[in-house]
Amino acid sequence: MSNSSDSSQVPFAPHPVTAAEVIPGDLIALTPADAERACWYVVTHTLPETPETIRVTLRPPLGGTDHDEVLGRDRRVISGCRRLDVGSVPRLVSDDLASVEFREGDRVSSLRVVDPGADEVSYVRRWGVWHRDLDGGSGDDVVTDAEMRSWGGAVAGAEFVVRHHPRPERVVAAVGGPRRVVVTGLGAVTPLGVGVDELWRGLLDGRHGIRELDGEEFAELPVRVAGTVPVDPMELLPRQAARRMNRAAQFAVLAAREAWGDAGFVAGGTRESGLDPERVGVSLGAILGDASVLVGGDRKLRDKGPRGVSPLTTPMTVPSQAASQVSLDLHITGEARTVTAACASGTEAIGAAIDRIRYGRVDIALAGGAEAVVTPAIMASFAAMRALSTRGLADGSSPSRPFAKDRDGFVNGEGAGVLVLEAEEHARARGARIYCEAAGWGLSADAHHMAAPDPSGAGVALAVRRAVRDAGGYVADVVHVNAHATATVEGDLAEAGALRAVFGRRNVPVTALKGNLGHLQGAAGGVEAVATVLTLHHGVVPPTVGVGSELDDAIGLDVVMGVARELPGGGLGGGRAGVRAGVPGVGDLALSNSFGFGGHNAVLALRRVG
Repeated sequence: MSNSSDSSQVPFAPHPVTAAEVIPGDLIALTPADAERACWYVVTHTLPETPETIRVTLRPPLGGTDHDEVLGRDRRVISGCRRLDVGSVPRLVSDDLASVEFREGDRVSSLRVVDPGADEVSYVRRWGVWHRDLDGGSGDDVVTDAEMRSWGGAVAGAEFVVRHHPRPERVVAAVGGPRRVVVTGLGAVTPLGVGVDELWRGLLDGRHGIRELDGEEFAELPVRVAGTVPVDPMELLPRQAARRMNRAAQFAVLAAREAWGDAGFVAGGTRESGLDPERVGVSLGAILGDASVLVGGDRKLRDKGPRGVSPLTTPMTVPSQAASQVSLDLHITGEARTVTAACASGTEAIGAAIDRIRYGRVDIALAGGAEAVVTPAIMASFAAMRALSTRGLADGSSPSRPFAKDRDGFVNGEGAGVLVLEAEEHARARGARIYCEAAGWGLSADAHHMAAPDPSGAGVALAVRRAVRDAGGYVADVVHVNAHATATVEGDLAEAGALRAVFGRRNVPVTALKGNLGHLQGAAGGVEAVATVLTLHHGVVPPTVGVGSELDDAIGLDVVMGVARELPGGGLGGGRAGVRAGVPGVGDLALSNSFGFGGHNAVLALRRVG
């Protein structure tokens, strides 16, 4: 354990003087060796002892206890060329840590009080252990209660003062302040199937939903695989309503209906559930929504002229159609917003909804993302960028291989993921099941390139730290990261470097879902948030599909591979383990990362609740 800063510089310009020349306020070292190792004292009092000696009372310059030295008048000491106000140097006594009952949030500080240039070293107790730096990545300066007591007893003495600082009393939030937001419902439509159960079982089993594109419109493309939803969504919706929705909106409505019911609300919407529709909102992310509508309209224009273009083409083309159709389907009138931030759209939409609830604009929000851009033109564009994996499905494994040594690009995909977010007091008042807290989120921008990621990962690291800070937590609280990890060479390296910069030598379990699903574009953040909620709830981290045993050595992360792994600290509902209260070193935050073309970075922080 560290005791002080590395500073050992002798202050000022030391020079020898005799003890007879010393007066109160002088800063002295008793020997040249003491001066060299920065061991100084302030003279608080002098008194002749004998004709040949003088009694000098000394106190450490940063505070401490007094002690006397009897020095010969001709004895040489080292003066620091500085005179201090004796009254400003406090009397300090070390606390006896053996008799202190430690609590979460307590702080213990150590100060080498004889060194005027010393910095105080502090340890904070969190999750049953003591951390030197709650927002640092070093796992070395983490100690137990017993080690802290032993260290405190060993260090405290003439040169060091060790103090115990009880945690501050909690301040009750003022009425009208930010509200806590929780997750009460989940819905998903993904390449693994329709419904959250299909998604979760597929993730735990290590299956993928990437398929061959066998339509004739894809025949000439260099890449003909994608993560496609295996069910026609039109078959699951009333025909009249489905005809007025694009494919992304159909996914969104199905996912929103599932999340609505999962949250304990009545099918049909706000009125049937006895809710004020003005206090409910929708916040969905999308890049394009469904590009096929516009492409189809253009083809009809060329083939049949203006009269061949449907009047529904424009309202079914806009990216906001998913949000508007969800609000129509459930009669939500509070707000219906759409966030477009490339592949970070879904995560940013969830973050925006968190703030809308926090600050009282709405009480409930359906938030997430929906996308359907598996079209020939989009596929051809991604292929021209050399962003897509060129592997097929011949060997039966996923061609999307996040963090793998042989990764060669992402696989395009489609789907939707929706969370029901709710003010905690609203959820508890109606007896809702709470999955976790939607604790915070963070944004940043790379300002690097229109498509390529910043290889330094600085923007990603900033978004991660901001999400943790917005959640009111520390880096030491993070127990899991659901990585963006698209399986591009540069993107995975940049994200891994950013996570190493934030977590340092801490082994935080990381998983990536794009081997199962492909890259769902604007829907990725919504679906991956659903999976992260389930990871916290069940206490199980799904494995990263596609990486096999060939993890890229340059990644340097604790990537969960092969089989699912128990989450540190367990889960809350139906998982393999419950939360183990008091387990040293266990935190409560899980992060879901999303990063998009143009440098859009968004990170969601979810907190386990007990």
